[in-house]
Amino acid sequence: MNPVARTVANGLAGPRAVTVVDAVHRVVGIQSQDVRPARLAIRARTEGLVRSDVDRAVADGAVVRTWAMRGTLHMVTASDAGWLVQLLGPRFAHATRGRRRSLGIDDALAEAAAEVITTDEAHNRAELVALLAENGIAVDATTQAPAHLISYAAMTGRIRRGPDRSDSEPTYVRFDPGAPVDESAAVERLAERYLAGYGPATAEDFATWSGLPLGKARAGIGDRVAAPVADPGPTTRLLGHFDTYLLGYRSREGIVPPSFAKRVQSGGGFIMPVVLRDGVVVGTWRLEGDSVVTDPELDVAEEAADIARWNRG
Repeated sequence: MNPVARTVANGLAGPRAVTVVDAVHRVVGIQSQDVRPARLAIRARTEGLVRSDVDRAVADGAVVRTWAMRGTLHMVTASDAGWLVQLLGPRFAHATRGRRRSLGIDDALAEAAAEVITTDEAHNRAELVALLAENGIAVDATTQAPAHLISYAAMTGRIRRGPDRSDSEPTYVRFDPGAPVDESAAVERLAERYLAGYGPATAEDFATWSGLPLGKARAGIGDRVAAPVADPGPTTRLLGHFDTYLLGYRSREGIVPPSFAKRVQSGGGFIMPVVLRDGVVVGTWRLEGDSVVTDPELDVAEEAADIARWNRG
């Protein structure tokens, strides 16, 4: 395992992308439950862009937010969204069947609801609940049922996230995933893209990152190996919450030293912002107002200035 090579593959070191689409394409998808960390992930992988460039790419449809790897919400390019949803979505829709049933949502209800909420006009969650009620489907908005109906509709290729009305008010709109894909070819395509963006890595890493069964991951990887990369020289990056670099492998061994493990992930799946030096975590950081706060011995002045510049745009 070579953390420096991984940062180059991941777009964090060496030549960086100059467009939002290129940055997202390079890593296949950026975890995007919260758009604010997703914007920071793009900042760390691009040169010369500002925060509003991400919002513009979303509004223009150049990048799409939908459920993909691991059944979680990701920002992916428009050209990748269809085949990724077709490959991964139904698998995770089936995997969450038990949870839906515990919320009183059987398969027939999930299908009926998905048809109702698939509309050309973007709606927020409350509006979708009201739309379901108008069509005779009562959903308790105080439970997780609306979220599971929305994710089911997205995973089965009906809807995607629409333009957010604000950072805390997403909408959902009709999505066309395109022509059916061949699963084996799609797995191989995803494996090739994964190695290009995360290698060196193993089939086990690919399975963890994608959520595919290990057997399919091994078949997709086959005898592929990551291409060699040039040494980019010393590199420091400030990564935000849930950065894809920390979610891309079966283990963070070699990336997160044991002394930082609990600071990076103190419980559950919550991943903290980290200071990354030559591919290895050397600290954590946070924003206080407009200022980056981290361990005093760490020199992050250049990155902190770039975050300030990014946020002004």
